[in-house]
Amino acid sequence: MFIEQGLKSENKFWKYILGSVIIIFASLLGQIPLLVTLLYETFVNGKPYPSSNEAIMRFFEPNFTLFLIMISFVFIMLGIILVVRYLHHQTILSVTTSRDKVDWNRIVFSFLIWAAFTIVSTLLFYYYNPSDFVINFKPVPFAILALIGIVLIPIQTSSEEYIFRGYLMQGFANLAKNKWFPLLMTSLIFGGMHWYNPEVAKIGPIILVYYIGTGLFLGIITLMDEGMELALGFHAANNLIGALLVTSDWSAFQTHSIFKDISDPSAGLDVILPVVIIYPILLFIFSKKYNWTNWKEKLTGKIQVR
Repeated sequence: MFIEQGLKSENKFWKYILGSVIIIFASLLGQIPLLVTLLYETFVNGKPYPSSNEAIMRFFEPNFTLFLIMISFVFIMLGIILVVRYLHHQTILSVTTSRDKVDWNRIVFSFLIWAAFTIVSTLLFYYYNPSDFVINFKPVPFAILALIGIVLIPIQTSSEEYIFRGYLMQGFANLAKNKWFPLLMTSLIFGGMHWYNPEVAKIGPIILVYYIGTGLFLGIITLMDEGMELALGFHAANNLIGALLVTSDWSAFQTHSIFKDISDPSAGLDVILPVVIIYPILLFIFSKKYNWTNWKEKLTGKIQVR
């Protein structure tokens, strides 16, 4: 079983705290290229140093900013691999899936189904509310965005999945000896990590319903499917296709996307609809395709540490 693979008697919870500190340190190291570039522009070229995260996001050309931000996740992924291998003496496969090898068909299926939904829903929003969008497409900047996104965004989304649905899921299971607590805690922390996103300031805390709900959905499909493959595919599609399709002045990333949303941000159907309707439909589709059973035991059952 997936969640039990990290549950060994020598894997005390303090190791997960230490491992999390190491991963945070790796993240800080990954931010050095951004810091060095900011300091260079400030001291050499005389630009005023940005006073907020929002100002940092607008300081450089959007593709260059995206590249600098995404580089930090390469360091995070390396930190995860080192922590799993040398602190917990596990393989990276053991925090990925319970299968003998990673099921790439699952990743691709999840990616395609969410990519298709994202594309169709975006086009429908554009069709019914054309005044809320402007065409933002420029061939060369978009091609560069696509290259950066295809290479680095899956690393970003995968590192987040390995932290929340892999590493911390197993860590909280070791602490609580059940499955509902890891599911709940990773979902709350995942949602809380988005608190400082500019979307929260513009739309309000209600958008945390979407972030926490998404974390809960990803946790459920991980536990039910005994592996992270579906979560990896979904998260990659969500961030990559989103970055390529739509940007706005108030979103976390400014990109050379196809569309730009110029509407006033508000908590509408795009916040509530996925959590209460779309995610349950996806759960139904996944459950039928992969023959999920015994939901109560897999999501709330007790576990034994070996």
